[in-house]
Amino acid sequence: MTGLTIEAVLTGTARPLRGEEMSAIAKAPRHGAVVVKPLGLDGDEQADTVHHGGIDMAVHHYPRDHYAWWSELMPDQPLLGAAGAFGENISTTGLDEHTACIGDRYRLGTALVEISQGRKPCWKPAHRLGRPALVAEIVKTGRSGWYYRVLEPGVVAVGDVLALERRPYPEWTVARVFGLIVGGAGKADPASLKALSELKPLSAEWRDRARMMS
Repeated sequence: MTGLTIEAVLTGTARPLRGEEMSAIAKAPRHGAVVVKPLGLDGDEQADTVHHGGIDMAVHHYPRDHYAWWSELMPDQPLLGAAGAFGENISTTGLDEHTACIGDRYRLGTALVEISQGRKPCWKPAHRLGRPALVAEIVKTGRSGWYYRVLEPGVVAVGDVLALERRPYPEWTVARVFGLIVGGAGKADPASLKALSELKPLSAEWRDRARMMS
């Protein structure tokens, strides 16, 4: 894979989403260099630090490739007209869950990041997009996006390149791992779950999930 152009860099601050429940899913595009730190992009927040953020979920990448599919289901949803509808920090075209792999290392601008896990869907994108079925649709289709941990801090800006530097586990695509751990495929494949429980680049949370499921 050659380098991909970074089409959008987005950050958000926590604000009310549903009643008094706070979320930073509504992210705005950033212009100019943004610092990439071990806990994420400078200026980005997580309202729910139990289920979001942390070392293993520092940067969220959602493929712009999926937007056309979602737009067919939600033709009147204006949020799908630009990157950020799913609360992502990074948007590109040309890389999805079937090609991105756990343990992939990418140069993100000047930062070095590593894919740690897929994004487990929750109610927040569904609520924001006004589509209650969204969580089930993400689970069924595997259009989840993924998270990076930051190995080397740096800076990133729109127009920079996302360049693959290392792919040590090509057999563990984000789609396959998501299907095993979230999509239910692991019930019939305990051997793969056991292997995932020992896959070091996989986030500690998902390794634990694999261990409990196997």
